[in-house]
Amino acid sequence: MDNMWILAQAQSSDTSSGISSAPVGSEGEATTATPSGTDTPPAQKPRPAFPPSQLIFLGLMFVLMYVILFRGPRKKQQQHKQMMQDLSKNDRVQTIGGIIGTVVDTRDDEITLKIDESNNTKIKIVRSAISRNMSKD
Repeated sequence: MDNMWILAQAQSSDTSSGISSAPVGSEGEATTATPSGTDTPPAQKPRPAFPPSQLIFLGLMFVLMYVILFRGPRKKQQQHKQMMQDLSKNDRVQTIGGIIGTVVDTRDDEITLKIDESNNTKIKIVRSAISRNMSKD
């Protein structure tokens, strides 16, 4: 092992970083050597503050958040709206409260359900109270 590098703190105040390196010979004395062919050290390229790989990752995160937070509920809301428009007489439905009945009459925002066959019990509810159409499932 001819040369060994030792990092040491400089004693003089003329160095800006306070740390210098110099190769040490086999006798323990510092020797100065320059890289072969050049007198100045190679210039390091500055690293970008925000690498492109992080931009791609950040973009994918925004797309995923959009799909989860906005697209999913909107699609479910559109399906529910379509189900409300397709309701017709004699469809068996379940309300949000858990009441199961058969559609007797539909109006603009009001639906009449027959919930008991033996007593001919009917109930009027708003269209938005229907949670699912059991006859189409």
